Amino acid sequence: MSEPDEPRDTDKPRDTDELLEPSEFAALGAHPTLERALAARGYQTPTPVQAAVLGAAERDLLVSSQTGSGKTVAFGLSLARVLLGENATLAPAPKPRALVIAPTRELAVQVERELHWLYAGSGARVASFTGGTDLRLDGRKLQRGVDLVVGTPGRLVDLVERKSLDLSALQAVVLDEADEMLDLGFREPLEALLDAAPKERRTLLFSATLPPPIQAMARRYQQDPLRLDPRAGAPQPHEDIRYVAHLCADGERLAALVNVLRLADDERAIVFCRTRESVGELHRQLATRGFLVTAISGERAQDERTRALEAIRQGRVRVLVATNVAARGLDLPDVGLVVHADLPDNPDALTHRSGRTGRAGKKGVSTFIVERGQRRRAERLFHDAHLKLRWTAAPSAAAIAAHDRERVRVELGTAAAAPSSDAARMLAAQLLAEHDATAIIAALVDRALAERPAGETLAPVDVQPMAASRAPAPSGEMVLFQVNLGAKDRAEANWILPLVCRRGAITRREVGAIRVARDRTFFEVAAKAAADFAANAAERDPRAPHVRIEPATEPMPARSFQTPHGKLPHGKTPHERPAHGKAPHGKTPHHKPAHGHNPPRRKPKH
Repeated sequence: MSEPDEPRDTDKPRDTDELLEPSEFAALGAHPTLERALAARGYQTPTPVQAAVLGAAERDLLVSSQTGSGKTVAFGLSLARVLLGENATLAPAPKPRALVIAPTRELAVQVERELHWLYAGSGARVASFTGGTDLRLDGRKLQRGVDLVVGTPGRLVDLVERKSLDLSALQAVVLDEADEMLDLGFREPLEALLDAAPKERRTLLFSATLPPPIQAMARRYQQDPLRLDPRAGAPQPHEDIRYVAHLCADGERLAALVNVLRLADDERAIVFCRTRESVGELHRQLATRGFLVTAISGERAQDERTRALEAIRQGRVRVLVATNVAARGLDLPDVGLVVHADLPDNPDALTHRSGRTGRAGKKGVSTFIVERGQRRRAERLFHDAHLKLRWTAAPSAAAIAAHDRERVRVELGTAAAAPSSDAARMLAAQLLAEHDATAIIAALVDRALAERPAGETLAPVDVQPMAASRAPAPSGEMVLFQVNLGAKDRAEANWILPLVCRRGAITRREVGAIRVARDRTFFEVAAKAAADFAANAAERDPRAPHVRIEPATEPMPARSFQTPHGKLPHGKTPHERPAHGKAPHGKTPHHKPAHGHNPPRRKPKH
């Protein structure tokens, strides 16, 4: 099976009529109907998350589970105790009994497919409801009767508001990849659905990470939840994923990526970028270099997205370029390589990206391509994600050439050992009579090598550990810097902030107050990141060589610059990024400070 959330086992599927030996699922108390469905497919041994859920009491659960860990089957087994009890089958009912909420269309369809085969013997009716489909058809499907509803938050709320979906009879609710849903801005739809469900129900919350917002949601909507984390001790990297960090010279990210993909040969790969503009540009660059590549990002229509995913599933393309949001919940089997062309924003994003590979017991590789100027930021990210990585240079053009020669040698050797047609043998004899055998083989080798795009030439890089930088003297927990753009340049905090983050390779969480003066802008950086920020920001930016960032030469002003009439030049109203979360006159700041606050939520996508 290619589904990433099925239990792992090397046994082949068995005939359902075959006498099956008791499995470990049965020993852990799995419902007999579902245990037979698992055994019929040859699955005898549960994954850690499945074993933990089966071993838990029948109560609300808060489960830490990595992508590809078998969590769909885990909550399917748990739901059976509520829905089936001691019964072998589920009697038809006019209203849904269970609700599974997933962040994306692809994940919802994947969950529906797995629950369908898992519950096939019970007679339970399973259906999914996601954006991009006809609401009238969804309503008719619900009228015919659905026992297990799977869907995305936006579409489920639409159906509830239209009175098509009645949640009053729910016995259980599952939130799948809850952290992803909050990241996508689905807090309000989730709360609306949970508020509409009966108070007396089981609530199962599955999440790869458990940040404070998830824990707050659990406190509000779960009753004394049992927290399960099959991963013992401190968070550890995914055991089925090998992490690789390649360092390259500034401006050589594309060349390094080309060589990484070339060395991977026929491996199915996902390349992650931060923005849809980067996705489009990288897609074009890879296509012109001969790669079989497709792309998905937020602005693409659903049918275009579906075609792209089908192309990679069917093997017509090998590389998918995607943004974080677009790739969430993807059901892509056999992805052997994930490449971070742009660094993820935080350890949680790193976890979700990397989780596209190393699924269902298969091994995978997660590769970071980092330009020299981003090195310190990458090292902080690795540290926060508990990754201990050693920098290596990206594959060189010479390494690609050697790899290609070996590949051609193996391919030609395999072809030579296989039976050939009489016509081919006659032509071979004729060629040998007319030419030297070595010359003939050399011509075949040259032709085979010419069909492969050459590797890219890369500048040498120093991968040895960097010496620690000295930070400017901190003031409290923050260090004060300045940039030579002020009110006379129409500087505003809302565009100074991303400039500072980009130049210094930090995130907005590490930036404190911002004050715009007449000829410069002052801003605070968290002391723990100040040394690396100073080193990164000191490098010349070819896109804006006139912009200089340096430690502040005077104290930060109490307020941003104002003319006597309270206006900035050109009629602009002063914009500030206040420290400690307090805006002037008690107003809410446009930008929150670095510590203890989340960035503004994105608009939900159904």
